[in-house]
Amino acid sequence: MLKSAISADSHVTEPPGTYVDRIDRRYRDRAPHIVHDATRGDVFVVDGMPKSIPMGLVAAAGKDASELTMWGVRFEDLHRGGWDPDARMADQDRDGVSAEVIYPTVGMMICNHPDFDYKQACFDAYNLWIAEFCGAHPDRLIGVGQTAMRSVADGIADLRRIKDLGLRGVMLPGNPAVADYDDPVYAPFYEAAVDLGLPLSFHILTSRDDALGRLVRGPKLNGFLAIIRGCQDILGTFVLGGVFERHPRLRVVSVEADAGWVPHYMYRMDHAYERHRYWLPAGTLTRMPSEYFRENVYTTFQDDWVAFQVKDLCNIRRLLWANDFPHSDSTWPRSQELLAKHAAHLTPAERNLLVHDNVTELYGLA
Repeated sequence: MLKSAISADSHVTEPPGTYVDRIDRRYRDRAPHIVHDATRGDVFVVDGMPKSIPMGLVAAAGKDASELTMWGVRFEDLHRGGWDPDARMADQDRDGVSAEVIYPTVGMMICNHPDFDYKQACFDAYNLWIAEFCGAHPDRLIGVGQTAMRSVADGIADLRRIKDLGLRGVMLPGNPAVADYDDPVYAPFYEAAVDLGLPLSFHILTSRDDALGRLVRGPKLNGFLAIIRGCQDILGTFVLGGVFERHPRLRVVSVEADAGWVPHYMYRMDHAYERHRYWLPAGTLTRMPSEYFRENVYTTFQDDWVAFQVKDLCNIRRLLWANDFPHSDSTWPRSQELLAKHAAHLTPAERNLLVHDNVTELYGLA
């Protein structure tokens, strides 16, 4: 029997008061806020970031490709389910989805803010808001909190607060303030995440080198193909840096970077380790890199039909389907139609793993 689908990566559209109403009073005058622009439409302005965040693509689910645009959109015209948890239930029902793991939108961009104290204040405010949003329907809205990774001690404190708020995971910026994620200094943080049962997530566009709007080679569309590299680089850092060797129970989620590339990436890591590890040193490993990836890394994907085809070349229990609602890349409201097409060759048990069982096990859902 086919089980109901759960999206492992969906989003909110932070309403105007998300940060202004909850941020530490020291930052209230600098809190991220919406500005109404007659020409560009509504934009989120984040103090200290060179570019404002347009609203055009953050809630464009269901639009025809010819209608997609970054500019000229008003907040009140966006999907209400982006910030209203009751309206979100109707959006889920329309897409045949019984629950969603919820990530931020503006908070994704703030991951690249250079001021870690400011970033911490923004994420503290967001965590309060997302807990309220998901608290309205906790069985169908599975919240993921954010940490700025200002320090190891602050990261651990964030994990505990996120757990106390009832959130189910934590999203990290691609670049921490201290060293890099394969440094042994992070051992207490990783063990705290394991002990608290909080998977660590890395989302596309949350690393300095993969931000939208950066210079890319060739046509602008070529930049879209490059945005998964940030997640791949982080996963390589964890695997080849020996993080999973030292913390075998740690679980890391690569979010919205697709999954069809996973078998080749595992091969490429194994090849590099076998052939080049002596002149290109890595961390201490007692197994092949692909073995750590297969066990410790989860990848989310939407209409990546290749991921459905290569499920036997990777670990099918680490593949997580998602609908990415309400972003422009979303399969909403056609998720069931696309699933019927892309998963037609799967057995019911295999389909259930990808769209229900894996995400249920990862986040401890009932």
